Amino acid sequence: MVACVGFRPAERLAAAETRTCCYFGIDLSVNKQRKESRGPKRGRQDGDLSEASFNSPQGVAIKRDTVYVADTENHLIRKVDLVQGRVSTLAGVGSQGTDKEGGAMGPQQPISSPWDVMLGTAGGAEDNVLWIAMAGTHQIWALFLADGKLPRGGESNAGTCVRWAGSGSEENRNNAYPHKASFAQPSGLALAAEEPWSCLFVADSESSSIRSLALKDGAVKHLVGGERDPLNLFAFGDIDGKGVDAKLQHPLGVAWTHEQSLLYVADSYNHKIKVVDPKTKQCTTLAGTGEAGDTLGPQFTKTSFNEPGGICVGGKLLYVADTNNHKIKVLNLDSNTVSLFYIYSECTDSASVKPLGAIKVPTLPKSAARKDLPPVMVSVGQTVVMSLTMSLPEGVKLTEEAPSCWALSAEGNEWLLESQVTSADIVDLSQPLRVSAKLPAAVKASDSNPSLRLSVWLFYCLEEGKACTMKAASFTQPLQINSSPGEGEVTVALAHSF
Repeated sequence: MVACVGFRPAERLAAAETRTCCYFGIDLSVNKQRKESRGPKRGRQDGDLSEASFNSPQGVAIKRDTVYVADTENHLIRKVDLVQGRVSTLAGVGSQGTDKEGGAMGPQQPISSPWDVMLGTAGGAEDNVLWIAMAGTHQIWALFLADGKLPRGGESNAGTCVRWAGSGSEENRNNAYPHKASFAQPSGLALAAEEPWSCLFVADSESSSIRSLALKDGAVKHLVGGERDPLNLFAFGDIDGKGVDAKLQHPLGVAWTHEQSLLYVADSYNHKIKVVDPKTKQCTTLAGTGEAGDTLGPQFTKTSFNEPGGICVGGKLLYVADTNNHKIKVLNLDSNTVSLFYIYSECTDSASVKPLGAIKVPTLPKSAARKDLPPVMVSVGQTVVMSLTMSLPEGVKLTEEAPSCWALSAEGNEWLLESQVTSADIVDLSQPLRVSAKLPAAVKASDSNPSLRLSVWLFYCLEEGKACTMKAASFTQPLQINSSPGEGEVTVALAHSF
């Protein structure tokens, strides 16, 4: 289940997979997905990305080539260094703690069910602190990445992990003093550092409300949802409105856009995405039908989700972790269109050696069209070209948000494709797709009649509407290889209508 997404503008999207215990990174500059840690085995192992393990990771925060992860069921805060290719533990001891004060150095400080993390600044250098939504103790904590000082608090050295706000009582209590305020399973954080906001927005799940935590003095205030009675944690519903008149149900994620000064909310149990204007305290539905489902449009309000748990915004795009549908959905705020963002979710390496130019590709769905072709005669040293002409239904076009792609494989005979490009994006259907494989100079005795398989995945949407889908097809070409050397190309012409 995709639980959370994090974003760094123009660079990288990160996603945490709770069920398979993986963390994924997506390089948005080239629209390619890559696995950053293994799974699905649960664990708490540090070290190389291929060996590190997590246990139901939730929130992520990104700074350049570093990703911070709330490793929820391990009760740890982890650091993923993408340059060094290693995972390390910054805070927590690996078991659930009951301490509601903190103050120890991170690796010696027990913590309880961290659910989200957010980089911020507190009395020091920029991004010197990692704010933590500590759901287990109903508090907001701080992990100092460099020396700093909390509002209304003392100096803290780098590495210190300490409570910032929340008494530890499970309540919906607002207060000018952060230690006297109370939360109820805070699960999502969004930073609005600029004036006049200068606060951390908190998705307070069990009180079904959105709260704010002032960066200057730690004052906790109500924004929308919930109830005035701090002990009433059952004031939930699905009502657009202002302040306390608006009703949410177990919101898990929040995302702030400073360009619009709006807060987007993953209203999980209402299966909706909502938007809050903090100036007017108005909360309205942006997307979702209110019923659990898995549809794409055509309008935002016709799109259905199933307990969306994470949300982040980058420019005109809103990325939603549609948790129980195991998908990331992309809402284009300019065009009001919805599309899928495919994330490769197989947490195992498909080959020990990655061919040159290879990209991660989706698993071929059961619904994919499969065509077995008649054998073709070829000679060693020749190049086999599979030329595929593809046509889409009337009125649709490829979508940029989820890149279409192809992959070439030779199951059981990978030696045929050594050091060759075996996958790439598909960006244009006006010309046939040409995929070539140069045969080695010698055939291995183990199998003189191997096959090449060309698989394609097309993501397309209605040109005038907003409904999107993915279709796939595969073509298996048996080869009868002559051991006598040959030259030139052998072209196999194919055509397929989706």
